[in-house]
Order: sequence, then structure tokens, then C-alpha cells
Amino acid sequence: MNYYAYEMAHAFMSPVRFGVQALRHMLDWPLNPVSHTTAGKNMIAACEVFENITRRYGKPEFGIKSTRIAGLTVDIHEEVVLAKPFCNLIRFGRDESSAGRRYDPKVLIVAPMSGHYATLLRGTVEAMLPEHDVYITDWADARNVPLAAGRFDFDDFVDYLTDFIRFIGTNTHLIAVCQPAVPALVATAVMAARNEECQPASLVLMGGPIDTRRNPTKVNDLAEKKPIDWFERNVVSTVPFPHAGFMRPVYPGFMQLTGFMTMNLERHMNAHVDLFNNLVKGDCDSVKQHQEFYEEYLAVMDLTAEFYLQTIRTVFQDHLLPDRKLMHRDEHVDCSAITKTALMTVEGERDDICGLGQTEAAHDLCTNIPKDEKVHYVQPGVGHYGVFNGTRWRTEIQPRIREFIRTVNYKRLTGENTRMPQPYRVMKDTPDVAPDWRKPNTKSALNGVNGKHPPASAGE
Repeated sequence: MNYYAYEMAHAFMSPVRFGVQALRHMLDWPLNPVSHTTAGKNMIAACEVFENITRRYGKPEFGIKSTRIAGLTVDIHEEVVLAKPFCNLIRFGRDESSAGRRYDPKVLIVAPMSGHYATLLRGTVEAMLPEHDVYITDWADARNVPLAAGRFDFDDFVDYLTDFIRFIGTNTHLIAVCQPAVPALVATAVMAARNEECQPASLVLMGGPIDTRRNPTKVNDLAEKKPIDWFERNVVSTVPFPHAGFMRPVYPGFMQLTGFMTMNLERHMNAHVDLFNNLVKGDCDSVKQHQEFYEEYLAVMDLTAEFYLQTIRTVFQDHLLPDRKLMHRDEHVDCSAITKTALMTVEGERDDICGLGQTEAAHDLCTNIPKDEKVHYVQPGVGHYGVFNGTRWRTEIQPRIREFIRTVNYKRLTGENTRMPQPYRVMKDTPDVAPDWRKPNTKSALNGVNGKHPPASAGE
């Protein structure tokens, strides 16, 4: 019933929004003298804020048209290279006529399936593009997938990832952001147990809930305290007509968005007050920045009910993966089987969605990865979204991931025993390993390895 009430509210507000838009256009007409008065500016700003709050935001576009490689502007063409009912695998191809043929590491970015579209990682993709061959998972809005397409649950998510990795090929580097950290680790463990040739060369987990019992947040507490049938009764709805997924049981995106916004309600209210004031003042830059953020943040998608409920039970309530009890289909998930995939975990110091230590728990599970291929990094001063977007991501986190991937790539392609960058706590026990790359002014782990210097691309 929640979904039907939501649709009815939108239908009811449509004529109101139309009237407000007409009023705004009338007031904002250049020849209307009221538009130059204080009262007129306030009314125009109020109409704009009302329109922003009440309209439905569609799926945004990545809109990445070009990137800079070695000082040259290179065109980017976005293409779907593998299509599945619940996800498209997208590749951001770079124009070889501009920068020449490159042999950069292949990177699969696994976008979260937690209410927002994959375009939330636009900044992540843009930072990786100049020096990597980038793919990303573009998950489908469940309300647009016909019921005839079947179910999609946690196990299907893992199967999709293994299919994508096989499609991309050997020496694929996997980056999982937030929620998919768990299925990405499971997929890697399953492929390792099968001794598949296309096991990921490296796995980077960023702000993911591997073990939510460590420093639990409000999100973790809610998921653990409520029984699974409470979620089924209160947050699961069926898709209403006339959407393509009519009658499909889903966890609606608007409910996920409501939960996120209520966690920081005062901050969002203040942001819209600031929007009103900036509209009155005519501060176009601030208005544009606000609108760009909320056009992405307020665009939400539905999740299949079976995927949502299975994730709640498996990850947040039963803790099957950290307790080494998780089964994928009929196979026991054993992370100790991972030996050929280097592991890096990244956390934000102020993350209020995935607490400190939850992602780092992956290192305790992957006991057979060599010590010099395990790296953990905590970014000071950032919250959850700062781990994969923003200035700190571009200037501090991404360069470390880049160096980690290049080092692994060089080691896999050459077969040499290249030393990997180490966490500080390992350095204290093993002083003869590579320099700690979290300290300022340290040399790259790729420089001077056994007197040899790999090429700049480390993949050519």
C-alpha cells in the first residue's frame, strides 16, 4: 500500500506543480516589473524550491564525454558490452585516435544496488578513466523489469559478478563500493575455490559491510533489531500499474531515500534553506552545485524484495560471511581459498553508514593472501560518500588505489616477486617491506624494486 499511496501523492501534486511552474514563469518574465522586487525574487525562489522538492527525478546520465590522458583531451564513448535483465555491463571506451592504443589495467567498478543508480559513482569513474580501462555495473530499476524476467536475489548478484569478470577476462581488477563489497568478496572466493583462470587480479573494497558487528551504526542497529518479517510487512511493496514491473515485490527506492535523509534531516533542510537564499541573491554557482548534487541524490530505484530481504538476513542479521557459514547455492564460501587476488580495503574516518573496521574485516577472512598483498587504508576527515567522491577521493584515495592496481598488474604480468605497499601496522613488524605509502613524501612502491623500473603504464 505504501507504493500506491506514493503514486497517488505524485498524481495529486501534478496539477499543483503545474500551477507553481506557471506562476514562476510569469513572475520570472523579464518584462514583469515584479521580478525585480524583493517580494518577486522571494516568490520565484519559493516556486523553484517547491518544484525541486516535489518532482520525480529520473535516471541520470553519466554524461562523461571526454577525459585527459597525458595532457591530451580524449573522447569517451559509453557502450553496453553485456546486457542482462537486471544489469548492463557498461564500458567507457577511450578514443584511440587521440591518445593511441593503451594497455591500461582493466577495472570493473561494482556499483551499489542500494537505492541509487550507478551514476552516483560518476566521480569515481572520472578519476579512474585516464589510466584504466573502466567497466561498471549499471543495475536496473526493478520496477522496470517485467515479472516474467524472474527473481533476482543475493546469489544472482554474485553470479552476475562472476559472469562479468569472465567476460572482461584475465587480470581484471575489481572495485566494490559500499553494499557490493560482500557479494564481490563472495564472488572472488567462489572463483578461487573453483580455481578459475579469470580470478580477479586484485579486489578493492570501499566502505563495505563485511562485518557489521564492528562499530555498528544506526543503519546496522535498525537492520539487526527488527525481525526479517517486520521488513517484509513494512517496507516491501508490489510495483503498481502501469510500470513494466507491475506486481513485482520490491523494496521501493523512495523508502530507502527517506531513511537516508532522516539520518541527516537537519543538514538537508539547511541545504534547501541555503538554496532559497542563493536563488534570491542570484548566486548561480551555489544553486548549480546544489541542483547537481540533489538531481543525483534524489534519483532512486527499486530493489527486488528477495535481494533486499536476503541481504538484510545474510549480512546484517546472521553475519554468515564473517562467521564462515555462508553458502552460495550449494557451495560453502571459503575466503581462505583466495590466494591469487590482492586485497585492499578503504574506509572513511567519519563514515556513519559503514563503521570503521567493518570493511577491514575482510583481511581476517582472507588468511591465505600473502601479507605483502594486503593493504588497509583509512581516509581521515571523510564520511561515507567521501570515500568514492569528492576532493579527498581524487587527491588522496584514488592515487593509492591506482598505485595498488599498477603494482599488482606489474607483478602478475612479469611474474616477479615485486614487493607490495604495506599497512603501517605490518611495517612495524616487518621493517624490510616496501615503504608505507600513507606517509607524505614516500617513494612509490614501484620505484627501485630490485633495481628495476616498470614502465609508466605498468601494463604495457
